[in-house]
Amino acid sequence: MATSEVSLVNRALQKLGESGIEALDEDSPNARSMNTAYAPLRDKLQRIYTWNFCKARASIAAQTEQTAYGTLNRYQKPNDFLRLMRNKESSEQDVRHDWTIEGDYIVTEDSSPLQFRYIAKVTDTALFDPSFDEALATLIAKETCLDVTGSNKRKNDLVMDFKEEIASARQVNALENDSQIPLEDDWLLARY
Repeated sequence: MATSEVSLVNRALQKLGESGIEALDEDSPNARSMNTAYAPLRDKLQRIYTWNFCKARASIAAQTEQTAYGTLNRYQKPNDFLRLMRNKESSEQDVRHDWTIEGDYIVTEDSSPLQFRYIAKVTDTALFDPSFDEALATLIAKETCLDVTGSNKRKNDLVMDFKEEIASARQVNALENDSQIPLEDDWLLARY
């Protein structure tokens, strides 16, 4: 687990063969590049994969106003919301949800309160998984390679390193999860 944002970006700079920085807001080219890249790439990496440390639950009430037309209920997404997870813990294994994301809202026919799981934006580096740290550092190095080094020479190597880090992280992350039972699908059931 990274102890700070600076240690994460210093790991990225190390991968680029560059010297580290003292703070993200220091007045140096490397710090400016890392400061620009860090938060968007952290959020992107948390959003594209279901990291166990990013999973969160919410139970929210519907807003008093429904959608502009129709009878659908609107639910304000949580402030740290990155992506909706489908609830596979329902007692009814074949429940299908009509949920959709529209702007800052989850829109559905479901009545209040809406209970769901989602991927939350985690900014506290102490909560990051060590494999996430390494994948993020590699992604930052890949994305800032030209800006920091003035060359794309190492970028192809970093792309391969990133793929390996993600594969390893996914394997470890998957081992921590229970096995999942797929929903019964009418189309598949018709085959029997």
